[in-house]
Amino acid sequence: MVNRGLMAQQKQRYLELLSEKYPTKESVYSRLINLQARLVMPKGVEHFVSDLHGEYELFYHILNNCSGVIKEKVDYVFGEHMTKEEKAEFCTLVYYPREKIDQIRAERKDTPHWYEEQLTRMLEVCKMMSYKFPMRKVRDFIPDNYKDVLVELLSTHPEADKAQFRFNKSLINMIVQVEGAADFIVIMTQLIKRMAVDHLHIVGDFFDRGSRPDAIMDRVMEFHSLDIQWGNHDCLWMGAACGSEVCIAGVVRNSLHYKNTDVLERGYGISIRPLFTMASRLYSDKNPLKAAEIAISMIMFKLEGQLIQRNPDFHMTHRMLLNFIDFDNSTIELNGKKYDISHGEYFKTINPQNPYELSTEENEVIEELKSFFLESEKLQNHVDFLYRKGGMYTCFNGNLLFHGCVPMDEEGIFKIVNFGGKIYKGREYFDFCDQMARRAYHEKRQDALDFMWFLWCGLLAPTAGREFHTFEAMFIDDTSTHKEPNDPYFQLIDDVDVCEDVLREFGLDPKEGHIINGHVPVKVKKGETPLRGGGKALVIDGGFCRAYHQKTGISGYTLISNSRSMRLLAHNNVADVRIALKENKDIESVSETIEIQSKTTEMKDTDKGHIMQAEINDLYNLLNAYRNGTVKPRQYIH
Repeated sequence: MVNRGLMAQQKQRYLELLSEKYPTKESVYSRLINLQARLVMPKGVEHFVSDLHGEYELFYHILNNCSGVIKEKVDYVFGEHMTKEEKAEFCTLVYYPREKIDQIRAERKDTPHWYEEQLTRMLEVCKMMSYKFPMRKVRDFIPDNYKDVLVELLSTHPEADKAQFRFNKSLINMIVQVEGAADFIVIMTQLIKRMAVDHLHIVGDFFDRGSRPDAIMDRVMEFHSLDIQWGNHDCLWMGAACGSEVCIAGVVRNSLHYKNTDVLERGYGISIRPLFTMASRLYSDKNPLKAAEIAISMIMFKLEGQLIQRNPDFHMTHRMLLNFIDFDNSTIELNGKKYDISHGEYFKTINPQNPYELSTEENEVIEELKSFFLESEKLQNHVDFLYRKGGMYTCFNGNLLFHGCVPMDEEGIFKIVNFGGKIYKGREYFDFCDQMARRAYHEKRQDALDFMWFLWCGLLAPTAGREFHTFEAMFIDDTSTHKEPNDPYFQLIDDVDVCEDVLREFGLDPKEGHIINGHVPVKVKKGETPLRGGGKALVIDGGFCRAYHQKTGISGYTLISNSRSMRLLAHNNVADVRIALKENKDIESVSETIEIQSKTTEMKDTDKGHIMQAEINDLYNLLNAYRNGTVKPRQYIH
């Protein structure tokens, strides 16, 4: 039974607390007017990227050119008033202002006229892009030291009359005269980029393959507004940072396998010298990198076996492959069939009577590596950011974002999984996985640390959804054993009904919403499409990592959602920073419109708009309380 008296007391108390923030009727009026007006503004532009895999240079360019949006804005503003070459050079200035200005200075082209021209052009682009924002919000985007002058510039209308023209020209001339033009250009490019992308979604996998995930993390930590959905590679690194020995072994092995150990040693200050010392003695006939990869692989297989033994709920005992090896004859029996094992000499550290036991030296190596991972301040900061900004999934403006899959059976029914005697499926299972990942970070519980490895490579894990056959690829020549089973989800999302069931499971409108995930590279060159389920699902892993460019045929995707449409940009040839500056070359992208809306999506239609509307309702209640005297304005309280 509802206790109305208690509810009234709670409401009264809440309004009194709200009055501390808005102490007068006038302050309520101001906030109400501002909020109500903002509700009818177009929603902010969202960008979605996935599977960055350490490919810093490409990501840096995508971040700077806002996935091609800036080039489109420049084309729109200047049209035929600038040549193609002039627009290309101007865009390069927007992307890399400091570097481009240094180049112009070196070429002795940095005349007052050049600065005035660039400032005028920057101002035109800024003005056009600012129309979607309240001026109060635009002011917030500008650093305090530049705010007064830039707001004046943005407020002038030189086309209106001669006085406005002279005032505008005088402001720009003075910026050049006091030698502030370069700094103002940099700030204006930052403002342009800030207005081009209101919110960034990163749908998993910062790490592995590419060489600079640390640099990507540094960049995204500076971004104004973003969310992250953890990928299985992220979970492996997160588990390693939390102290999971098996995750540490996996991270080190991947770094060696993809020949990017710099990310460990230079990026995060993690020394792998103890491993090299042991490996060079054990496998002296191999080059140091290969020897180290073999040694850490043996440690990883042993630690995985120990983990699987203590976690029967993972249903992975069939992956304890060291049990099935005939070490005398160098064969292994899988699914009733015997296969020859190549590289039997790699098993020097394995005791056939107790194959999952680490040697004393292996124990020492993994303990040293663990101390390096736990003591890496930069890695710990990056992982802390992943936990604060990330999660297993995100529901945002009616769309569902996650990295891998929603585990299903062949009929499209959400798979039932059992952990610790409790049953989970669908959204509830995602929530459980999220909870376990956070326990690994905050509590360092062994079961939670083990779960991070499961999220990396478990067939039942939503972040992976695939059974890894690393051992088979390393030791069995018969490639039929290399094929890795996948969750049925990856095929079933071609079905519109399945996609709608997933959206409904997460509390979203199945007719309006979309599933957005990555994880599985879309092989465009083979005719695959990122659009699945009649456009209800979008798989946006286009292969940012250079290792995948040959496989996918492109260099990644950016999904863009603005107030009128949703479109996908396939990035083709990518110019690095040096070429971009030298030749004014940009990334080549092909845009495909996925969905055009019949009406503009306004702020009131978004998640943020719903929060604003709730605040508006509270403010009306406070205003009524001021009027009827149940709450007194603060200026009357003594």
